[in-house]
Amino acid sequence: MSRPFRLMIARRGAEALLREEGITSLPVDPFALAAGRDITVEGKPEAHDGVSGMLLRHGNSFGIVYATHIPNEGFQRFSVSHELGHYFLEGHIDQLLKTGVHVSRAGFVTADPYELEADHFAAGLLMPETPFRMEMENYEPGLAAVDALAARCVTSRTATAIRYAELTRAAVAIIVSTGGVIDYCFMSDAMKTLPKLSWLRKGTKLPIGTVTARLADDPDQVRAGATVADEADVRDWLGGTTKASVSEESVGLGGYGKVLTVLSSGAISREEEGDDEEDEDDLVERWTPRFR
Repeated sequence: MSRPFRLMIARRGAEALLREEGITSLPVDPFALAAGRDITVEGKPEAHDGVSGMLLRHGNSFGIVYATHIPNEGFQRFSVSHELGHYFLEGHIDQLLKTGVHVSRAGFVTADPYELEADHFAAGLLMPETPFRMEMENYEPGLAAVDALAARCVTSRTATAIRYAELTRAAVAIIVSTGGVIDYCFMSDAMKTLPKLSWLRKGTKLPIGTVTARLADDPDQVRAGATVADEADVRDWLGGTTKASVSEESVGLGGYGKVLTVLSSGAISREEEGDDEEDEDDLVERWTPRFR
């Protein structure tokens, strides 16, 4: 099974769990879900940083410890949801809890397949597709939409932006960078339709002359959570052969030392997926796990 398909299954598995629990609205409370399975959840002291959380097992009892060194409720809720992913997703307990303790680094920061699956489970749990799409329709594409959705779902800007890029029909690209160097980029399906794109790779520098690059050059502004905006040519960011104007909005993520950039355009659109999307949904439905 391919990695993209496994990640989709992880997201759909979380949504299947919500349906079985009768949860249909936002926000979703991962602490209540854990309590319903008799999983003890505790915050660990702020002095202990470097990890987002841990899943522990003693006999048939489970516990979750989540990081508190980052005072961000959205990050903490995502961390707990990530550990729930390890608990619910097939094969994770057997593979990761051989010693009784698994330490996680949530937030799409690792290429480890189990960690990525748990990240995507957390995204599907806290931002389930149907209510998220309904909420998304209330806003024009851009950073303001990401912020509004993050407030509604009680999730971090970064996790919300990634989920937004996955589900929106608008042309959107989400870029996270540190010190002027790109950590990762997520693009919506509409943005991916641009021909001959130069995919942004981890470790490459931000495009010279962009307002994002200028913000990244000022660590004080990044820590202060400064926001900048401009119009840019999509080719300056993503290459390709199509000249199209995009809105470039960036915000410093405070103590993380990172910059979140949202590129959006109403001039770029994708074609309807048609039967191919329906066939894919049928296939995913057959593979989606069920929970007791």
